[in-house]
Amino acid sequence: MILSTVLFGRTYQFKSINEVMAKANEEKSGDVMAGIAAESAEERVAAKVVLANLTLEDLRNNPAIPYEQDEVTRIIQDSLNEKIYDSIKRWTVQELREKILDYNTSGNDIRRISRGLTSEMVAAVTKLMSNLDLITAGNKITVTAHCNTTIGLEGTLSARLQPNHPSDNEDGIVASILEGLAYGSGDAVVGLNPVDDTLESVKRMFHRLEEVKNKYAIPTQNSVLAHVTTQMQAIREGAPADLIFQSIAGSEKGNTAFGISGELIAEARELALREGTAAGPNVMYFETGQGAELSSNAHHGVDQLTLEARCYGFGKTYEPFLVNTVVGFIGPEYLYDSKQVIRAGLEDHFMGKLSGLPMGVDVCYTNHMKADQDDMEILSTLLAQAGVNFLITAPHGDDVMLNYQSLGYHEIQTLRELLQLKPIKEFEEWLRKMDVIDLSGRLTKQAGDASLFLV
Repeated sequence: MILSTVLFGRTYQFKSINEVMAKANEEKSGDVMAGIAAESAEERVAAKVVLANLTLEDLRNNPAIPYEQDEVTRIIQDSLNEKIYDSIKRWTVQELREKILDYNTSGNDIRRISRGLTSEMVAAVTKLMSNLDLITAGNKITVTAHCNTTIGLEGTLSARLQPNHPSDNEDGIVASILEGLAYGSGDAVVGLNPVDDTLESVKRMFHRLEEVKNKYAIPTQNSVLAHVTTQMQAIREGAPADLIFQSIAGSEKGNTAFGISGELIAEARELALREGTAAGPNVMYFETGQGAELSSNAHHGVDQLTLEARCYGFGKTYEPFLVNTVVGFIGPEYLYDSKQVIRAGLEDHFMGKLSGLPMGVDVCYTNHMKADQDDMEILSTLLAQAGVNFLITAPHGDDVMLNYQSLGYHEIQTLRELLQLKPIKEFEEWLRKMDVIDLSGRLTKQAGDASLFLV
């Protein structure tokens, strides 16, 4: 295993694979803050050269966090398909990249290879790819999942409808839901972040979301994004939950900071399958984001892209229906500006897909970040071309409860019409029935008017 290279007459010597991985990463303010980023463009290129020539076996034998110290590492390593891994372990990272991008390598070929990859391998190949590589490779991979409907089929683009309200006012939440539906959003999930995540409040929100879904016979799934333990107790007390949600991390310490473990997530999944209201079998919803582990001092000196890949390696064990990265939500301390957010969004989507997940993205930014809505429209267009399973939408792209900017309800249908994509089939048929879209799939004249549901 060679951890040095000569570039422009200078020798670059790295102490460990973790150092190579961190310094090969594209510039991220979180890595800079952690003191692990490359100090120059030349050092970054040198680290990429070293990384390109490492074998997959090198990465398997040197996980980011030791097996004995970390539950996430154990889950990733123990779930590997050993037969597939044995057939590719002598590949270098650059050979893996070439295989994925090869015109003759199909999406099914990539899905098979992915079963023999650890999250560190997924992260490593991502670091060698350009933005266009990430779009091209992501577009090749199809990942579907089924809760009440099926997400991720080719030619579709779905949306989470996010009707958050700063005081959990139920009438306000319902008004936001109806407006989103009137623009064609909501086929992935109607997912509410509650201000009050006490048990009684969460139960009430579950019942109200289910009431709206049943009243209008909407073919979708509902979720209340409280802590997993609160949702579990709500289900035990009769709340109608289609999905159980939880934020997850790429290290055991990060998951502990979220108040979870692999055992707890497995218990939640079993409860949702046994007592939840969805058809299944995919009944979990996970959220991630580069920098989460650093924010809780749970990063172990590992770069944020590698930790994000480990989130996906952890999450896929529980066969989720939805996974999304809240790419710009954590703030400029971790992704400084629009260039870093766009790069991270493309990275996360590709890594999620390569990990076998039905991957979505919250194309978003905070108001103290050097980004604006035009940047988010650029990223959303690139992601739609990359085959992202779903995007998140909020009223006018402004989440007044979480105080950040995302995509607006109307933008999901604009992307569909621009790129000739469709919602989930059952939802598309429902939109036609409700006269939101016409037979060609375009919005009707009354689309966007929530009162059409009140007639």
